[in-house]
Amino acid sequence: MFSNIPPITKALLIANGVAFLLQQLLGDAFFAAFMLWPLGAGSADPFAMSTTFLPWQLLTYGFLHGSFAHVAFNMLALLMFGAPLEYTWGNKRFLTYFLVCIAGAGLCQLAVGAWSMAQGGGAYPTLGASGGVFGLLLAYGMLFPHHRVMLLIPPIPMKARTLVIVYGAIELFLGATGLQPGVAHFAHLGGMLFGWLLIRYWRGQPPFGRRGPPRPRIVR
Repeated sequence: MFSNIPPITKALLIANGVAFLLQQLLGDAFFAAFMLWPLGAGSADPFAMSTTFLPWQLLTYGFLHGSFAHVAFNMLALLMFGAPLEYTWGNKRFLTYFLVCIAGAGLCQLAVGAWSMAQGGGAYPTLGASGGVFGLLLAYGMLFPHHRVMLLIPPIPMKARTLVIVYGAIELFLGATGLQPGVAHFAHLGGMLFGWLLIRYWRGQPPFGRRGPPRPRIVR
């Protein structure tokens, strides 16, 4: 089965698995400079436990995870939604899309972290591929809206488009109410937002193009 997985999806699965294994062997402190820290937090020393924001963190945080359940859920979703998208788009476009969703989710989390610190909150790192995974979910729902998907918890089948709407609404509700602290809900929504924008860009749809038929030129 593993041999049938397209190459970029397979490489991402391996990279996340190896990174998680190294986290368990070396400890999270070793990877502190690769987690996504809020702007202005901690020390600029990349070897300190608490670090400030560093540019590469917008990508590297997406390959680190906080628990086995965290990485297992994300990798299952990557396999379920990523493989069909890679077969449809091709390797390069799929990788571009996934990394843009990771970085876009990170940018949204930076904004949320800055607001939280301004309100007196603490500086905590963000890690996990969930922003990219939610971007994949959004893309799957846009490209295959009528495909039926079986949820794990609860085990309810629904159309992919409905699944996107349900998950998006849940994330917005949890992010706005704070009922599930410790989860970067707005980063998840950011991954969906940047994925949606990128697909619109590729299709030449507003706000990037094709705003309407060109006006006729009047020849005088």
